[in-house]
Amino acid sequence: MDPFSSLIRTASHEQHVEAETSTFMTDLLGGRLGVEAYARYTEQLWFVYEALESTAGGLAADPVAGPFVRPELFRLPELERDLTRLRGADWRAGLSALPATRAYADRVRECAERWPGGYVAHHYTRYLGDLSGGQIIRDRAERAWGFPRKGDGVRFYVFERIPNPAAFKRDYRALLDGIAADELERQRIVAECRAAFALNTGVFRELGEEFELSA
Repeated sequence: MDPFSSLIRTASHEQHVEAETSTFMTDLLGGRLGVEAYARYTEQLWFVYEALESTAGGLAADPVAGPFVRPELFRLPELERDLTRLRGADWRAGLSALPATRAYADRVRECAERWPGGYVAHHYTRYLGDLSGGQIIRDRAERAWGFPRKGDGVRFYVFERIPNPAAFKRDYRALLDGIAADELERQRIVAECRAAFALNTGVFRELGEEFELSA
C-alpha cells in the first residue's frame, strides 16, 4: 500500500494543477497584472490563514491534528507586515473578503471546530504549497514591484524559522504517513484535500474576474 502522503499528493494532483494554472495566477506571474492585484490576493490569504491559525491552539492536544500544529509555519505575522507595506498602517480598515474567500475560510474554521482530519487536509494543502511553489511568487513579486529581497511585501513566502525546507517537508510527510486515522478517515481527508484546492481555485476565479484583462 502506498504511503498516505503519496496518496494525498497523487489524488489531489489534478486540482493542484488547476489552481496553479488559473488565469489570475498565470497573469500575475506573467507580469500582466499590477501590484494592486498582488495586494488584493495577499488580503485574501490573510482571511484563510486567520482561520487556520486562530483555531490551531484548540487543536494542539488533538491526537489527529495536534502533531501538525507547528508554530514555525505560522504566516499571519508575516502577512500583516506585507499588508502594512502594501496598504499602509490602517490596512485593516479596507480589508474585505471575496465571497469565495469567505467560503474557504468558513470551511477551514468548520473543520477546525468539528473535524480535525479535515483541518489537517487544509493545513497540508496550504503550508506545503507555500513552502514549495510560493517561492516562485516571491521571486516574481520582488522583480516586478521592487520589494526588498525576502523583505516586507513578500515575507509571507519567507519561512525564517524553517532553515531546511526539504527536511521539514520530509518530516511533515512522515507525520501524514503516521496520522492517527483509519482507512475510511484517510479517504475522507483525501477528499477534503481535493475540496481545499477547489476552494482555492474559486478564490483565483473571483480575483480573475476582478482583475480581468481587456482583450
